Formats: sequence, C-alpha cells, structure tokens
Amino acid sequence: MSGRSPAGPLMQEHRVIERMIAVLDRELGAAARDGRIDPRFIDRAVDFIRTYADRCHHGKEEDILFRVLAEKDLPPQLEAEMDGLIADHVHGRSLTGQLVSANERYRAGDEEALTAITGAMGELVAFYPVHIAKEDRHFFKPALECLSDEERDQMLVDFEEFEVHLLHEKYEGLVRSLEGPLE
Repeated sequence: MSGRSPAGPLMQEHRVIERMIAVLDRELGAAARDGRIDPRFIDRAVDFIRTYADRCHHGKEEDILFRVLAEKDLPPQLEAEMDGLIADHVHGRSLTGQLVSANERYRAGDEEALTAITGAMGELVAFYPVHIAKEDRHFFKPALECLSDEERDQMLVDFEEFEVHLLHEKYEGLVRSLEGPLE
C-alpha cells in the first residue's frame, strides 16, 4: 500500500472550499453593508463552486468513492450517511442554481434580486461547513476501512485521472463556446 489515503486529497480540497466559503461570507457582509454586489464576483464564485467544489470534488466522491462503496455490503448507518451526502450534493447544486438565476436577474437591473443572491450565498455559507464536517469527521474513515489496500491505492490513481479529464473537459468546452456555431 502507498500509505496514502484517498481521504487526504478530498480533505485538502475541503480546505480550499472552506477558503472560498470564507470569501463568500466576506462578500455577503459587504453586500449587506453596501446594498450591492458585483455580478462578476458571483460569476467567479459560481465557476469555483460548479467546477472545483461540485464537478471535481463531489465528482470524485460520487463517481469514484461512492460508486466503489455502493458495491460493498456497508453497515446500514454508513450507507445512510452516504445517501445523505449525495442528497447534500444535490442541495448544493440547487443553491448554486438559485444563485445563478438571481445573479442574472440582478445583472438585468432587478435590484430586488440582491435579496435572492444574498439568501443563496447565506445558505451556501451555512451549508458547506456542515457538509464538510460530516465527511471529514464521520464518513471518510469508516468508509475507507471498508476498502482493501489495493482499492484505496486504485482510488488515488482514479482521482488523478479524473482531474486530468476534468481539466480537458472544461477547457475544450470553453474553446467550443468561443468558436461559436460552425458555418
């Protein structure tokens, strides 16, 4: 065994997500104080949440860790925790979608959309620390104990391959969007 645990990279990603949540919280306070927010900041925050937190981080959990665990005979409580984490991911996607929608309205001149933006941001700021704590403190260790050394080692390899494919997927999509429709 490599001595490395798949929880390590996932927990490192959590630390980056926590830093972004702190930035969201700071901007939430500024919006409350100033009565406005920069829609470009929201665009960048959404890009981070959708690409890094959801597609990369949650993607590794759902497409690799949870998929492997689903093939195991897990204790009922661990299986219930995994189902709860999957539901959390869906909830996070919903909140992010609400943020995008409100930002579009705000950018179009709907000043009342600021309330929806700050509401969605506030929910994300409250949501992520709780979700991260569930995984870090209660889920990863017992879940990974259900796997063999070989499965854990393979998971680390799969994580790296996932990131490479994600990078190509993101930027090939960007180029396609900039190229526009082919004539």
